[in-house]
Amino acid sequence: MSINDTASDYEQVKQTLKQLGLESWSVSPPPAADGTSSDAVAAAVPASEPSHSQSTTVASTPVPELRKPTSAIASELSLYSSRSQSPSSKPYTSNPPVDYDGLSWPSIGARERLESSPEEKAAREQRIAAAVRTLLFELGEDPDRDGLLETPERYARAMLFFTKGYEDNIKDVIKRAVFEEDHDEMVIVKDIDVFSMCEHHLVPFHGKIHIGYLPNSKVIGLSKLARLAEMFSRRLQVQERLTKQVAMALWEILQPQGVAVVMEASHMCMVMRGVQKPGASTTTSCMLGRFREVHKTREEFLTLLRR
Repeated sequence: MSINDTASDYEQVKQTLKQLGLESWSVSPPPAADGTSSDAVAAAVPASEPSHSQSTTVASTPVPELRKPTSAIASELSLYSSRSQSPSSKPYTSNPPVDYDGLSWPSIGARERLESSPEEKAAREQRIAAAVRTLLFELGEDPDRDGLLETPERYARAMLFFTKGYEDNIKDVIKRAVFEEDHDEMVIVKDIDVFSMCEHHLVPFHGKIHIGYLPNSKVIGLSKLARLAEMFSRRLQVQERLTKQVAMALWEILQPQGVAVVMEASHMCMVMRGVQKPGASTTTSCMLGRFREVHKTREEFLTLLRR
């Protein structure tokens, strides 16, 4: 990969490589200030490429048609980086798509919660209840009046249920419900009700999630799609991450030709507080494989959702 630029852009090219995480690339220095032609070629070569591409060359012959401004260099390097580091059929993610014990991400305390003894679970519930009692008092209420007397304990049990997805794992949810099947047409389960808790305000958001995939010799039990959505929604969440987690889990489990997930939800943090817009609805999507790459496939899926 050869890129021309003027000597004054040399440091900018190096900085661009660093910002893109491509420090392993080698960049030839600009021409020396001894009369050498300023049209010399600066070559940027990934160190991981085959040996015949590793040498850095400086050509004295001008190659005007290859000359690019620094902004174009940054664009090309960014494109190279994204293609070399992850398939175009999958979106960017800073976390592993599937942690097969289903526990350690995004919460570091999930395994401790799952493996707690009955005594430890009771103590956890009491700690939550004590915190709620403090909250009630700080809000100006009397935690000892009849209506609130057992509210801390009830709220503790409710919160543990709202977040029970932390105690689920993908292996137990899917079990052996993946089957070899000679089917390569679209499979869609839509209008799956989901309820979750906004991690920013600890208030609910709820809506429907639609899941589709293109099999590649394997299909999954239809109820497992709803169970996957339930597992990831019963946690403290943001809708964007919830949508992506469902899609990428299915992608890893089935290794299909494509996966598509669309979610529509109403957020109580927008309804009960803040902008207070009861009619607002949020839609998120995650497309993988052919749904991401082929417009007609994606359009067919979206058309079927509207029926």
